[in-house]
Amino acid sequence: MTPKWEKIPEGMRNEFVKKYFNIVKKKKIFFIIKRVLDIIFSSALMLLLAPIVFLAVIAIKTDSKGKVFFKQKRITQYGKIFYIIKLRTMVLDSEKFGLLTNRNDLRVTKVGKFLRKFRIDEFPQLINVFAGDMTLVGTRPEVIKYVKKYTSEMASTLLLPAGVTSLASVEFKNESIFLKDKNYDEIYVNEILPKKMEYNLGYLKKLSLIEDLKIIVLTFLKIVKILD
Repeated sequence: MTPKWEKIPEGMRNEFVKKYFNIVKKKKIFFIIKRVLDIIFSSALMLLLAPIVFLAVIAIKTDSKGKVFFKQKRITQYGKIFYIIKLRTMVLDSEKFGLLTNRNDLRVTKVGKFLRKFRIDEFPQLINVFAGDMTLVGTRPEVIKYVKKYTSEMASTLLLPAGVTSLASVEFKNESIFLKDKNYDEIYVNEILPKKMEYNLGYLKKLSLIEDLKIIVLTFLKIVKILD
């Protein structure tokens, strides 16, 4: 349920967010249905994908030292902090050397490369969806460091729960190829993040179950390489 304007975080209350807030508050039925579908599909997919996750867990344990699951603080709806859950694809303590994954990143394990290619590492996020911290389709959750770089308009994406997939994540599936130079943070904040946010803000204007279905289909086609 969308709270009253006066109840959302003060840092989000600006003229840009207000415009998108007015769109979101008219979609009450849509969000009720979306949440019900999130619960149904996340439950079903967790059961369906359990064998794949089990095999991935064995592969990760065999391939490198460290915990099987990777947890990291991310930001979701209204600036709430939560722990995103993924299968670990990097060597132990990789975060000490940066939060972004650049092209040919040596921190990514052999098994990790395979898991990332088919987005298997993201399957555990279904737990986040079931818990309500995430939704199947919505803006990908950023770490606190990059949320602080959001413009006033970008903050509008925090009106919704973070998503497992989005049109932006489809278009930037191989984001690391753009991070060729050593100034990874600068390139991400000044070039990649603004472009991703164009897609995310566009999604806010089109909120519908049909749009969600379209993005899910595009995500699947991208993963299986039917789309370039």
